[in-house]
Amino acid sequence: MNKHTEYILGRLRSCDGFLSGEELCRQFGMTRSAVWKHISRLRNMGYGIEAVSGLGYRLCVSPELPVSAEVDPLLQTSRLGREIVFYQTTGSTNAEAKRLARAGAIEGVVVAADEQTGGRGRMMRRWISPPGANLYISLILRPDVPPARISQIPLLTVAALHHALRQCVPGLLPLVKWPNDILSGGRKLCGILCEMESETDMTHFVIVGIGINVNLREIPGEIRDIASSLLIESGEAVSRPQLLASFLNCFEPLYDEWTGLEDLGPSYDLLEEYSYLRGKTVEIEQFRQCLKGTAAGISRFGELLLDLDNGRRLTLSSGEARLSVKH
Repeated sequence: MNKHTEYILGRLRSCDGFLSGEELCRQFGMTRSAVWKHISRLRNMGYGIEAVSGLGYRLCVSPELPVSAEVDPLLQTSRLGREIVFYQTTGSTNAEAKRLARAGAIEGVVVAADEQTGGRGRMMRRWISPPGANLYISLILRPDVPPARISQIPLLTVAALHHALRQCVPGLLPLVKWPNDILSGGRKLCGILCEMESETDMTHFVIVGIGINVNLREIPGEIRDIASSLLIESGEAVSRPQLLASFLNCFEPLYDEWTGLEDLGPSYDLLEEYSYLRGKTVEIEQFRQCLKGTAAGISRFGELLLDLDNGRRLTLSSGEARLSVKH
């Protein structure tokens, strides 16, 4: 979103009544024609803005997009989310975030979109990303930790998302599916895709990509049996700006503490308590072999503990296995 458009949106949101066009012109050094172009752009994005001669403009309806003007008043963070780069449509927020990170973007920048045309999850699976309903974001991190620890970040993210979902959707009891999903009733609500650029002993940046099915009323037929949305699970619409702010508010303290530790820290207890896999028989496809056993939880370092039928216990890191749950 254009910065001037976002500034005008912020002024409209903070004003209880009408905001005069003259005041906007004076504040932003624009002509009336330029102000009108920004108002038109906001209307095209779904904002209902009333215009009355002699009074000015008033915001009546908001599509609750994950933009700074909507999210910033809700943030309690010092760094994360203080800059949001928003696209109405983009191929992939992760791809845009990587481009910005390579160009020097600071830690905490969030790339958000209302729609993705090339959204993807782990194993290059397609992530269906329609407009107007869901949350698609990518967060740039620059942790001062060895690359070997980055596999813990998806689990930190899951823990923060779990907190945020329960804050925003009272009564929801989501479960965590190792290593990077949140489910309700056995169906997927959220997925995470972490990507990094590093050298042998140095992490340059990490991109935390998150997709959350928020206000979808119907799940596409091809994924109806495996996916759900917060609206379907709770019966109530959820504010996307509030959900994003809640996640960032929960994630920042967990992340800051984690950078000074060696293990998952306080996130571990939540991940164990709300584990979806623990006690279930699972099949792990790894190195063209299929390992079958019982999920016994995770280690404090985020590895899956798998008890095989022969009595052996395997410890699997997040990058090694593909899980298929057998009920």
